[in-house]
Amino acid sequence: MFVAIDNTPRDYAWGSTTAIAAFRGTEESGAPEAELWLGAHPGSPARMLDAASVGHADLAAWIEADPEQALGARLAAEGARLPFLLKVLAAAAPLSLQAHPTPAQARAGYAREEADGVPLAAYDRNYKDEFHKPELIVAVSDTFDALSGFRPLSEVQGVLEVLRAADAAAEEPDPGALDLLEARLSGEHALSDTVEWLLRDGRGGDTGEASWVIDRVTALAASATALASPYALSFETVGALAEAYPGDPGVVISLLLNRVRLVRGEALYLAAGNVHAYLDGLGIELMAASDNVLRGGLTPKHIDVAELLDVLDFTPITAPYLTPVEISPGVTVYRPGVPDFELYRVEPATQVARVVLDGPAIVVVEGDGVVIGGGTGASVALGRGESVYVTPDERTLEISGAGIAWIATTGPGAPSAT
Repeated sequence: MFVAIDNTPRDYAWGSTTAIAAFRGTEESGAPEAELWLGAHPGSPARMLDAASVGHADLAAWIEADPEQALGARLAAEGARLPFLLKVLAAAAPLSLQAHPTPAQARAGYAREEADGVPLAAYDRNYKDEFHKPELIVAVSDTFDALSGFRPLSEVQGVLEVLRAADAAAEEPDPGALDLLEARLSGEHALSDTVEWLLRDGRGGDTGEASWVIDRVTALAASATALASPYALSFETVGALAEAYPGDPGVVISLLLNRVRLVRGEALYLAAGNVHAYLDGLGIELMAASDNVLRGGLTPKHIDVAELLDVLDFTPITAPYLTPVEISPGVTVYRPGVPDFELYRVEPATQVARVVLDGPAIVVVEGDGVVIGGGTGASVALGRGESVYVTPDERTLEISGAGIAWIATTGPGAPSAT
């Protein structure tokens, strides 16, 4: 069964005023359009364009009323929830630094806040549900910029060396702030100690040592020495972040992270504990259906330092690229190895492309239209930016046409609610 769906883009301040409208082929609203949610998450469930066909106005209501038809017998018996959320995301300004919990952390955190009577809508609520939130992002624009994961300590040392050289070349060298930063970064728990210090002592207009470090690093990052170094992109990012969030600890924390520039079609997979921030670009984002976010800077929103430190994975890594696999001509799959979701990119061109499903799916079309036929013999034609929910009884999708179909579906096995 195919059910056409749509939604209204979320108007978060960091969103682009043009990118999602261009993707959808619609008029610009004049306001920021940050995320188009295509799923059943209660925060913004997709609307049914033909509500009469299923008797419900949105996808969440239909799943609640008839989980076996909407989700299939397996998911209906295992929680009766759609385990993934597909988004079209358009960043024109940096998002907050953030990380997401493991399933065990999410369950424990949610239970604790429920027992403490913290309202779900409270400013200082960390856990909105009991689920984890791994996610992947694929660049749709020519480039997509992000921060993701703590960079190798050898690179952190290289960043410090450039800052030292920039300070030495300044008209008035002032190495004391760098001495403080380097001292924090030389201990047994270098990254966690430094992040905690910056977040606890460098916020709220503080005039102490951490704020001195933030101001000095911001100034040095704009120097000719820094901008001519191998870490020029990271230092340019410092300048952009400092302009958007002056004096924020995230400005310095960004230098501890991998600075990533994806090109169209490249992807990152952000596992639990990965600290990240999207900076600029249009992408397809697919995640487990959760709203659990622990923030770590570059935001006016609540930062729970203790909880964030528990959730963060401080293991240094290289940028966590997820390489897609071509499974047939015109069909590639981004498969992170979690049961909640996987993502297909289908560009059928002159031939029919085929995708086998193991659960429900959501399809959104980029570019010109495509025609999708399923195992039941039903079919649907989708134009630019249009989307459809696919029930699992279709089992097989056959895609033809000139456009690109992005298909979100479940991964192998049961959804990881535990």
